[in-house]
Amino acid sequence: MTSSLATVSYIAATILFILSLGGLANPETARRGNLFGMIGMALAVLATVLGPRVTPAGIPWIVGALAVGGAIGLIAAKKVQMTQMPELVALMHSLVGLAACLVGFASYVDTSTVFPTPAEKAIHEVEIYIGILIGAVTFSGSLIAFGKLSGKIGGKPLLLPGRHLLNLAGLLIVIWFGREFLHAHDIQTGMLPLIVMTVIALLFGVHMVMAIGGADMPVVVSMLNSYSGWAAAATGFMLSNDLLIVVGALVGSSGAILSYIMCRAMNRNFISVIAGGFGGGAPVAKGDGAASEPQGEVSPILAAETAELLRESKNVVIVPGYGMAVAQAQHTVYEITKLLREKGINVRFGIHPVAGRMPGHMNVLLAEAKVPYDIVLEMDEINDDFPNTDVTMVIGANDIVNPAAQEDPTSPIAGMPVLEVWKAKTSIVMKRSMASGYAGVDNPLFYKENNRMLFGDAKKMLDEVLAALRA
Repeated sequence: MTSSLATVSYIAATILFILSLGGLANPETARRGNLFGMIGMALAVLATVLGPRVTPAGIPWIVGALAVGGAIGLIAAKKVQMTQMPELVALMHSLVGLAACLVGFASYVDTSTVFPTPAEKAIHEVEIYIGILIGAVTFSGSLIAFGKLSGKIGGKPLLLPGRHLLNLAGLLIVIWFGREFLHAHDIQTGMLPLIVMTVIALLFGVHMVMAIGGADMPVVVSMLNSYSGWAAAATGFMLSNDLLIVVGALVGSSGAILSYIMCRAMNRNFISVIAGGFGGGAPVAKGDGAASEPQGEVSPILAAETAELLRESKNVVIVPGYGMAVAQAQHTVYEITKLLREKGINVRFGIHPVAGRMPGHMNVLLAEAKVPYDIVLEMDEINDDFPNTDVTMVIGANDIVNPAAQEDPTSPIAGMPVLEVWKAKTSIVMKRSMASGYAGVDNPLFYKENNRMLFGDAKKMLDEVLAALRA
């Protein structure tokens, strides 16, 4: 393939990636967006492998690597459950960071590149230094996120004494060694500051994500997505590959925008998320306000009684959470929805932006179960309708329906936008127990007079509700 044809292929792939992002912005066009992305990636890989920069001797190595990576991807796609998608995404981000680090070191030790001027050489070394820095932070941070999301590492934030001073000291050391790296006269001299910086960046990635509490993990996933994009862009600069630069910038900027949206949805700012400390996987200390202590007793309800309430309703809103994902109950939810709609009952879904463990987690599960897109509404679209709702079913959600966000100014989640399910005539919360949510914050919703608690595994309870409805 000639250089011109490879460039045209890269431009076509870039257009397909942009169309892919546009398609993924809407559930109805997401399948088409995925297809555009797959075609664009295939075209980009072929243009690179068959392009003028790859020698015939290197093709067998590339084909072998593609075969191994493709096999791993196919196995993962077949075996990984939908509930494991957040940690899989985090693991994929770590691989992008690792690739940026390896490419950076390879570019530095490559002596085949000749630079016409010292300025061009300095620019190339800056690209290497920054690329490895971003890649190392992404790699280690994503591995810790994988551990937290998969339950291998606890959700409680690790807040070291003077952690901000530690981060500042690390930054100053990185800058100082960057100066040493740029003034190195040969590869051997420059390798030491490069390795020291990489170690500090790896430690910073670990420290940064360990300090972030469980409730902020959806933001962390989108943040690491952004980091992986900038790591890919840095790799593109190191390899002088325009496609990698453009695609990395697309992923990096879209991930940053998504992180901003997620932070707004949680009434958090990005700096406070990075600083960490919110959500520890265990109940947090209570404030002094009266509203901070839940008052009253819970009112349990049986599956048959739940079915009766649903049957007598005109308007029903279902709020799915991570509990639905864990129980794999989305298909039963669809069957209940289908049956109620056939009876003329208006059924809709309320989706909080941070429901689950990653952005769009609930939307993906509902789409998998073939729930119609037009009845799946975002929080801002449905919150005003709760006062006119007969029954609200909360399936395994906790923090996103916590009235303490509005009623208790001393709560850690005070001010966080939530789904106002308690304004319905009757709310039914499905949970295994009275345990707090991922943020570790008690939920006064459980004790409200119009709330009922349906205890048990979500899939088992919903199957009983479905059977009672059919009867």
